[in-house]
Amino acid sequence: MDIRHFFFKYRSYTPVPLIILVLIIAKTTWISYLAGLIIILAGEAMRFWGVAYAGSATRTTGRAGADKLITDGPFAHVRNPLYVGNFLLSFGVVIMCWAWMPWMIGAFLILFYLQYSLIIVHEEEFLQKHFDDQYKKYISSVPRWLPKLTVYKNRNRIVPKYDKAIQSERRTFQSIIVVCLLVLIRWLIL
Repeated sequence: MDIRHFFFKYRSYTPVPLIILVLIIAKTTWISYLAGLIIILAGEAMRFWGVAYAGSATRTTGRAGADKLITDGPFAHVRNPLYVGNFLLSFGVVIMCWAWMPWMIGAFLILFYLQYSLIIVHEEEFLQKHFDDQYKKYISSVPRWLPKLTVYKNRNRIVPKYDKAIQSERRTFQSIIVVCLLVLIRWLIL
């Protein structure tokens, strides 16, 4: 199995070992908890916005794929808004737990970059193959990781479906609540 496909397929589960580790060695404070919570909420807001435009197809794990190239909403500012959201969600947990600082931030940045670079290259190969010139124009104007303030001029207008995004993100909402509660329990009770 191609390592890129492996990380794509299991991307929902790969943060679990890091979350368990930071929970075990957590040194949470009120400041770290609140700062982490703000970062987590920003990450979920970015994910939610992206899912409202891209739909539940973002939940597929079998293979990279897309019926159409999404270039509106957050995708008009950054090519990977869901992965930017994932970064913020995971980074928020690291900050919330405040374990092995600042070394844990460095470890997190390296691990996240390595995994998602492989995933993104895997997806970009598919998108390049299926949306050739349209995708070339898009990637020449929209950054991969750091959102830009201006919008992509040639975007395909889409009506966001926030009701469907709520359904699609239900598991993510549940995971956020569970992790935040586990950090609180670890900090205040254990």
